[in-house]
Amino acid sequence: MSYSLLSAGHDMESVRKIFHAAMPSQSYSIYRGVEEDDEAELHIEDSPRTDQRSSPKASRFSISPQYQKLIITVIVTGFIAFILGYISTRRPCTTCNISNGDFTSDEPYEQEQYGPVTMDWSELKDLFTKYLTDGQRIEENIRKVSRAPHPSGSQEDGDLADHLLQTFRGYNMDHTWVDSHFAELQFPSRSQPNSLNIVNGSEIVERIPIGDPDVYCPYSASKTVEGGLTYVNYGRQEDFQKLKDWGVQVTGSLVIVRTGLLSFAEKVYNAERAGALGVLIFPESSETSVYGHVHFGTGDPNTPGFPSFNHTQFPPFKSSGLPKIPAQPISLSAARSLLGRLSNPSIPNSWRAADFLSHGVGPTMTTSSHRVQLKVTNEPVSVELHNVFGSITGRSEPEHYIVVGAQRDSWGPGAAKSGVGTAILLELARTITMMVHNGFQPRRTILFVSWDGGDFGSIGATEWLEGYLSMLHLKAAAYMSLDTPVLGDENFLAKTSPLFNNLIENIIKQVDNPRQSKQSIYDYMTMKGSNWKAEVMAPLKKDSSAFAFTAFAGVPALEFSFIENSQPYKFLDTKQDTYDSLNQVMYGRLPSVALCVAEVAGLALIKLSHDHILPLDYTAYNDVLLKHLMTLQTYEKKLKSRGLSLEWLYSARGDYTRATQILKKAISQSDLHNEKVIQFFNVRIMRVEFYFLSQYVSAVNSPYRHILLGRGEHTLEALLEHLSRAQNDIDDNELHKQIALFTWTLEGAANALSGEVWEVQRSF
Repeated sequence: MSYSLLSAGHDMESVRKIFHAAMPSQSYSIYRGVEEDDEAELHIEDSPRTDQRSSPKASRFSISPQYQKLIITVIVTGFIAFILGYISTRRPCTTCNISNGDFTSDEPYEQEQYGPVTMDWSELKDLFTKYLTDGQRIEENIRKVSRAPHPSGSQEDGDLADHLLQTFRGYNMDHTWVDSHFAELQFPSRSQPNSLNIVNGSEIVERIPIGDPDVYCPYSASKTVEGGLTYVNYGRQEDFQKLKDWGVQVTGSLVIVRTGLLSFAEKVYNAERAGALGVLIFPESSETSVYGHVHFGTGDPNTPGFPSFNHTQFPPFKSSGLPKIPAQPISLSAARSLLGRLSNPSIPNSWRAADFLSHGVGPTMTTSSHRVQLKVTNEPVSVELHNVFGSITGRSEPEHYIVVGAQRDSWGPGAAKSGVGTAILLELARTITMMVHNGFQPRRTILFVSWDGGDFGSIGATEWLEGYLSMLHLKAAAYMSLDTPVLGDENFLAKTSPLFNNLIENIIKQVDNPRQSKQSIYDYMTMKGSNWKAEVMAPLKKDSSAFAFTAFAGVPALEFSFIENSQPYKFLDTKQDTYDSLNQVMYGRLPSVALCVAEVAGLALIKLSHDHILPLDYTAYNDVLLKHLMTLQTYEKKLKSRGLSLEWLYSARGDYTRATQILKKAISQSDLHNEKVIQFFNVRIMRVEFYFLSQYVSAVNSPYRHILLGRGEHTLEALLEHLSRAQNDIDDNELHKQIALFTWTLEGAANALSGEVWEVQRSF
């Protein structure tokens, strides 16, 4: 019977007629006998159906309209009860096998509604392992993503974005969409390429080939400068300080530095602060020039703190992280030619780049009248960026998001830069969707994101955060970055907020090390040394989407990868970053190492989305703050001499520690079967990182407001730098302000973590 029969438009008589029309030619009548026969009989008429109301004989065997209505009502009610009973008791099959995990049906998938099914950790882990592939699918996707360069704004990047969107839709995720932003990116000028010359006055004495003309530094200042040349090792602050100790001045000269240890943006930032005119960056172990942007920050530098949604709404100012000096990558051959001309003090062995003989640091050249001329002519281009999203809706806390993302674009082929991360993102989306279709019910919503504009400073991720910050700081519980997850297989490295330390340790105890089966990553790292955490745990990089999530938006973030310490991968950000180059570094084991990263990421993702209480260790900042205060204590005499004290800062740290202890005790003594109680605790836990964003500075002028991880005068880093100055360089008023802002931000974090406002005074 059609379910439409039960609609309001069908009365009982209509139902009766339809039932009779559906009956077979034989007539079945149930009746109770007349007075002389009390037994009920079932009479079967072999003759064709006729209108029994016109036959006297038929009246004996027919049923009164009242009984007909009663019988039909019973049948319909029973049918409805059966259907409702089936739906309400149906549960997803946790052992069903879908052959290959491809959801390629064109039919729209409708999520079934059913009650919660509890799966313990061992069941979830087994289910995840069951649907995670053997690495072949990951290998295919790495090759597909990195088969050619696909920079932001290119047709190749657009095609790849569309491929990911269709793939997400093929997995039958709950929601798929594209979020677009406009950004002003920089590209080399085709009519006036960048150049490097040796000049004598206005005469060009020699043209130095810089290498591949396509290699450049986005967001370099476009200008021409000339002067002496100074070698500054890696371009770290301590390297510039070392030159100062040697009596070498860089003011008024260009500097030449080698790649490594710092991002290009940090090298240029340090050079500009030291008074350099321009920066040349060379690779120390490869002839191939290396690409890298030089905006000291993330996001579109033309719209700091604002989302790049509409050109007409761009603010009339730019990021303070944009350099005012030009920068240019050069080849190793060009570097040899220049360094060989430098005089003055010879470099120590620790400063010597690979295969270089001893040379001077400059700035005087062997021919004193000669100078170096750098001309940068990069041009701005407006580009539409596309972030691709797929989501799985949480069952208990759908308003809380666990976000996992990977950079999609790449200036070169980008096997390590974007290929591996994108392949792992796709594999996690496929595997976890399979788990959901076979029993897994995440408490929280999971967002899978392919970011655009990563090569220009995590623009796609940062602009998304800026566009939805008022919403996301209430909804985003954690972020996991899959950027550059495989650069080798020697060591496991986790760049992370302290809140993830325990989670990472727990997960790597359950995943085999790619170099040694039957031995966990944890066991392998502890075998290498007792202080394994110093080798594994590292702070977030300033040039990453993870940094933007934490330092700008206050969302705890982590990023992990396998690396080579003994011989770092030398093709990152070059045209040689291909599948074969990366696979060769690992002796043909790239798919298995990528699969290992996928397992670590997947298990961490399941924990974050499934656990009743978010597995974020909010007590981790107790030790972090203690270590920082111990460093500040070394300046206590200097502070006292200026009438200042750290007493209130110590008190704020104590209040924060007590708040974490009170929260931990409250959770242990609460009914964690009560959903309202669980969500009450989770909201406080997920916002811990947000509490460390200074409320006393502007998000436009100081977008990275995190007092421990961010950048600006409100941070601990700035306070320590100020205290390290000579006595006559310290500004007492500014120092007083820095201590006050840091103290009150920390006190605010303690108060927020403690719970309701009426609990604060009682607790502290």
